Amino acid sequence: MTRVSGKKVLMVIARNNFRDEEYLEPRKALEGAGAVITVASSSLNTAVGMLGLKIKPDILIDDVQEAEYDGIVFVGGGGAKEYFDSLVAHRLARDFFAHGKLTSAICIAPATLANAGVLKGRKATAFPSSEAALHGKGAIFLKDEVVADGKIVTAVGPSAAARFGAKLVEVLAA
Repeated sequence: MTRVSGKKVLMVIARNNFRDEEYLEPRKALEGAGAVITVASSSLNTAVGMLGLKIKPDILIDDVQEAEYDGIVFVGGGGAKEYFDSLVAHRLARDFFAHGKLTSAICIAPATLANAGVLKGRKATAFPSSEAALHGKGAIFLKDEVVADGKIVTAVGPSAAARFGAKLVEVLAA
């Protein structure tokens, strides 16, 4: 089994309507391999997932210092659109990518990576409603469930959450 003991991963969730499985499955895979998870959001109030999961964020996204983490995961779900045009989210995506760290997103959240400019010329996937956004920012859109292009990992949605988690561990360990 691949181990990533001591690696620190930031999971970014929407303040409301993040997708429960897209948070739970990657977290389970990462923690199972030894990673330490920090949850960031735009509010420190308890966030509620689309299926009712309640998560208390550890840190405000505005307070995140990229240097303290080995990777970032933008969790999808309807609420993830709050980060599509967020300058803070874009800066984080660019910083993680520029420093060769795991930069990932699932469901509609790859649109945040695309809007940050990190998917230009890169293979990626996303929930079908985000396909045009990725194309528009120069991504090479693939209809695969999970796509890894270097340290960038994207996935299509809830059905791919467990495979996304496994791929995050694999890329983080590389």
